[in-house]
Amino acid sequence: MAFWRRLRPAGNTGASHSLAAGRSQSLKRKLSAATTVAALCTVGLAALLMARSYGDFAAARQNLHDISEYRVLLDAANVLSAERGPANSVLGEAPAEKSAARDRLREFRARSDAALTRLLMPPPAPAGLHQHRLPPLMVERVRDRLRRARAEVDALAARQREDRQMDELQHAIEGMFEAVDALQPLVGWQVRQLSACHPGLAAPALAGKMFGDLREYGGRAASQIMAPIAAHQPIPIRSLADTSRSRGRLLELWELAGPAYNMYGEAPRLEQAHADASHEFFGHGLSMVDSMVAQGRLSGHYSMTPTEFTNRYVPTLEPLERLRSAFLDEVIAHFEADRTRALRLLAIAGGATALILLVLGYLLVFAQRSVFLPLLHARDAVIALAEGRGRPGLATPATGREMRRLFDALDILRRKLRERASLTEQLEHQARTDSLTGLLNRRALEHIAAQPADPAGPATVSLILMDVDRFKQINDRHGHPAGDEVLRALADLMRDFLNPAFALARFGGEEFAVLVPGAGTDEAASMAQALRTAICAEPIRLADGTRLPVTASFGVATGRSGVIHWPRLFAAADAALYRAKTDGRNCVRRADEPAEAVDD
Repeated sequence: MAFWRRLRPAGNTGASHSLAAGRSQSLKRKLSAATTVAALCTVGLAALLMARSYGDFAAARQNLHDISEYRVLLDAANVLSAERGPANSVLGEAPAEKSAARDRLREFRARSDAALTRLLMPPPAPAGLHQHRLPPLMVERVRDRLRRARAEVDALAARQREDRQMDELQHAIEGMFEAVDALQPLVGWQVRQLSACHPGLAAPALAGKMFGDLREYGGRAASQIMAPIAAHQPIPIRSLADTSRSRGRLLELWELAGPAYNMYGEAPRLEQAHADASHEFFGHGLSMVDSMVAQGRLSGHYSMTPTEFTNRYVPTLEPLERLRSAFLDEVIAHFEADRTRALRLLAIAGGATALILLVLGYLLVFAQRSVFLPLLHARDAVIALAEGRGRPGLATPATGREMRRLFDALDILRRKLRERASLTEQLEHQARTDSLTGLLNRRALEHIAAQPADPAGPATVSLILMDVDRFKQINDRHGHPAGDEVLRALADLMRDFLNPAFALARFGGEEFAVLVPGAGTDEAASMAQALRTAICAEPIRLADGTRLPVTASFGVATGRSGVIHWPRLFAAADAALYRAKTDGRNCVRRADEPAEAVDD
């Protein structure tokens, strides 16, 4: 809070100055208008150049985001499908607290839960992109179906193997099928959203689903005969029909995968994954299923347990997963290349636009800087210096010897005026400061108190008047230099004791005053009492080593700030101080307390 406000008289500008200012503003307006028209024309042409490039870049960026989010959904479907393998192994082994199959099942379940959580709460889309959020109810439906299927698997796995009926095992395995099937409407919903957003996304989205279905039906072909294998019973007709349908669907999808996997041209990694899937899964994996089916048709005796069959069959599914992953990698790489290409074209268009604007700007700036603007700046500087408005150092023009000389002269004038202003400020400081104590003097304090109240600030102000008790005796016994030391020591004590926001002044002789904005009488009286205690608590040490006990009397009053209220406020505080003196000194009296009150 500043307690001293320098008031500058507002001078009126002459007619000649107003005329010159009007002409200057007119020239500035004309130059600004011409510059604005030229810049708008250039920006309009540049906008046409950049609009198409930016549109292509925004579309490519959105496509890349959409296909990346779609891959997350396909990965979730693949993770749910993969959970069936360890579940089938657990259903085929004896109940146990710990086993390798149960550890794998816990691991796969954690992966499935994380994938579904990611679908339900995806990270926010990057700035400028929109997100096709999956319907939460559809995701919750998948989670609910998966919970029920897991509960059924766990209930069967807790029973002895001889107590597990084949129908129950088949029902549990089909429950896992239903969990994956519950995810398929989400995939279809996402494909429709992508197709509506951009036609170029439909083909890779459908192809990605097809490669995911390859892995799903590959797993189903084995899972559909897992129940009779676990129950050591012949394969029923229904299971034979189900696995036959899955096998037929696999071969149909494989035929479609041929022309689809190289959708974006040659891709060696994708071609290798296709060859591995053909050799390992369709060569060995399906043969393994056919062998187990043949054994199940004849009897309930199988050459492998469910765990052994799972451990040997699941690795043949890995090329199908790798094929799906490699295809999606190629799709994302294709859209990343589209985005990079669009970004490059946008950068070229932006660079060309920036170059055009820079050339135009340079021409305009060069034309202005040569003569026009330097003269206007010099004129403004002269007026500012004449009116006493401070300005930082003027930048000397880089061109024109005459202009440089003009600004050098203005800089000399500015320095001289700054020196004069500094001297004036020192004189003003001396005029409002007490030379002995460094506090404000009476004139400065009255100036502060006369200021009108700030509407946003406190409405009241308290005045504390303090008078050193028996100060004349100090001067008489120890000399005036000692009295000066006492006054300086009290000023230092009060300066350290009081809030810097308060106006502290030496009011005259041995009398001090404190102006406390916003404080009530009780608060100001408590403050004066604390100050009185601090003064008399420690004797003042003089330069010659003498320890001199000092006390003071205080008068406190509260009122409103402003020039019309100050006399009443001062008179009330002065009367209270007088009562403190007459009541025996070394006490605090308030303007609103009875005259016969005695200090504690």
